[in-house]
Amino acid sequence: MTTPAHIAMFSIAAHGHVNPSLEVIRELVARGHRVTYAIPPAFAEKVAATGAEPRPWHSTLPGPDDDPSAWGTTLLDNVEPFLDDAIQALPQLLAAYDGDEPDLVLHDITAYPARVLAHRWGVPAISLSPNLVAWEGYEQEVAEPMWAEPKKTERGRAYYARFHAWLEENGITEHPDRFVARPARSLVLIPRALQPHADRVDERVYTFVGACQGDRSAEGDWRRPVGAEKVALVSLGSAFTKRPEFYRACVRAFGDLPGWHTVLQIGRHVDPAELGEVPDGVEVRSWVPQLAVLRRADLFVTHAGAGGSQEGLATATPMVAVPQAVDQFGNADMLQALGVARHVPAGEATAENLRAAALALVDDPEVARRLKEIQAEMAREGGARRAADLIEAELPGR
Repeated sequence: MTTPAHIAMFSIAAHGHVNPSLEVIRELVARGHRVTYAIPPAFAEKVAATGAEPRPWHSTLPGPDDDPSAWGTTLLDNVEPFLDDAIQALPQLLAAYDGDEPDLVLHDITAYPARVLAHRWGVPAISLSPNLVAWEGYEQEVAEPMWAEPKKTERGRAYYARFHAWLEENGITEHPDRFVARPARSLVLIPRALQPHADRVDERVYTFVGACQGDRSAEGDWRRPVGAEKVALVSLGSAFTKRPEFYRACVRAFGDLPGWHTVLQIGRHVDPAELGEVPDGVEVRSWVPQLAVLRRADLFVTHAGAGGSQEGLATATPMVAVPQAVDQFGNADMLQALGVARHVPAGEATAENLRAAALALVDDPEVARRLKEIQAEMAREGGARRAADLIEAELPGR
């Protein structure tokens, strides 16, 4: 029996960053540990449901209900808000944990203050990565080409100067790029099958524990309609959902297929009226219990976010991947390379192309075989229980 410890988790208010950690937190609480979870108030209730104690703090990042355009369009647009947020968050978090420092820090990849706090407190820090991690050669192959132009600009140089200064103020001499991309220890909350160049990932640092999904019944259930021979779920996740033209293409692609029922999740930023006339076989929702639908679905049209991709794999559902941003393009390519999906670029996501991709996938026995194979591999990765075992092994004195 492991002696109970105080474990502190840090994340941002984004479904794709909080959701993957929740089952790990629930497992640690069940083992008797006191877990605090530093999170903006929008996610406090969801965190509290795991048995952890929310430690609320104010974030300046766009929230889960904000228009995705708030993130901007360039690389610097995307990264500057995280540094701004980290700098203003650190004093709040220091105050929130004053006199109650944890024995170990867990943190999402975006939670920069967490690693600074762990350094100041002299406790171990473990990254919980909800998406792909750096492999040997990642810097040369991906990061350096991506940053080559921004680093030449005055704005880019100012960003790095500010990041360096903040780290140095807190006793950290590491380069910002390494600080962000190279944790000392990381548990990877995606299946190894989704990781590019998995054979080149340092297994002394990174351990793939796979999907940590747990019991999601609290989100609600979904029943397959009587007479539905095929069910398609269309969802672009929780952030990049303002895509009325894409949804109209999906209605045209699947709405008149005989025997098909389509569940179309459109998010909060699209009015159903924007879709025009919708056939009876298309169910339009602002939100659905995704995992419950996927367990009964024959096809998943997805943006290929890390969470959705692994839910498609865990439920052995063929996927049409239409990536919208960030890591989704790489995930779409990985899914296609695995033989379980078709990557349809957003600019080519016409009704005709979506329908052709769907029909090619749903009755292909080789696709079904590969999905079952990957599903079994994922089950062996261990999920939340293995993650909790590995976290306990890093506790001081263990």
